[in-house]
Amino acid sequence: MQATPPIKGRGSVSNKTSRFELLQRESFDDEWAKTDEAAPKTATTVSFEKAKSIISRNESPDISFDQSINPYRGCEHGCIYCYARPTHAYLNHSPGLDFETKLYAKSNAAELLRKELSRPNYVPKLIALGANTDPYQPIERRLRITASILAVMEEFNQPVAITTKSASVTQDIELLARMASKNLVRVFMSVGSLDRTIARTLEPRASTPGARIDAIRTLSAAGIPTGVMVAPVIPALTDHDMEKILFSAQDAGAKSAAYVLLRLPLEIADLFREWLAAHHPLKEAHVMNLVKQMRNGKIYDSDFKTRMKGTGVFADLLEQRFKKACAKAGLNQTRQPLDTTLFSRPPEDKPQLTLF
Repeated sequence: MQATPPIKGRGSVSNKTSRFELLQRESFDDEWAKTDEAAPKTATTVSFEKAKSIISRNESPDISFDQSINPYRGCEHGCIYCYARPTHAYLNHSPGLDFETKLYAKSNAAELLRKELSRPNYVPKLIALGANTDPYQPIERRLRITASILAVMEEFNQPVAITTKSASVTQDIELLARMASKNLVRVFMSVGSLDRTIARTLEPRASTPGARIDAIRTLSAAGIPTGVMVAPVIPALTDHDMEKILFSAQDAGAKSAAYVLLRLPLEIADLFREWLAAHHPLKEAHVMNLVKQMRNGKIYDSDFKTRMKGTGVFADLLEQRFKKACAKAGLNQTRQPLDTTLFSRPPEDKPQLTLF
């Protein structure tokens, strides 16, 4: 594959048309471009939308939750491997550069959540925050939609599990600590590599690996249960960091851990190969061959039994390494389920009657 020049500060190196479009655009070099000029910066735009519902539900047997909330569509972190990228095609956007530059914020998220939790037929169960796009991506610092969602959850004593790769989760540490004191929250920090050079292009606008480990330490010190998600594990590129990540997270206070093998469904396969060609051209063929070995000879296998961990010798070796490292670090020894028995609906505010 011919390498496309990388875009500084962005994960994707292209912006191919949505798979649902009848007409497809394909760029090519006509030798008229001036190569001595820097490519223009691609600005991030945020559109506000009124969501019709806020709690998403799934029946996937390999996922530990069936309720989730995503405050944003698209993610400025720009992680090239993000499995949410293909969802941008439903908006007639490219899963490439559009996914990390054309963002949507659900401005009425907290209002919808309050209505949902107030329904008499709502059954309290764990809600995952950040199952698709990151709830603490950079625009959260300004918009605070995730914070407003957490405030509603605290009001109802609704248990929540947060997954993020942003150290800015600590900006809500006081609220999270209050919820943790009632066993209502846990936070998983996603760390795929401790190599800042790789991380800078792999997930360009996420917090640095060191900052994420520091966030685990800060959260843990505040009494908030934390874990580390080694994700994604990329063979021949980041897999060697698995043990280092686990021990660093445990040293920072993490009590639990999990890992996910690189997944390349739909458009992500081409986007990832473009990224490899641009940033690690000498490793491209080796990485992709190992990916196929772990996916039954295919780029991706969506089977629920194997899609998270893969198959074959290399996948088995990863699982053994993970289990041995966790045992040595004392991770995953116990895991207390979050408490759903405290859930309660606050009394409705009714206007007071007056005599005058």
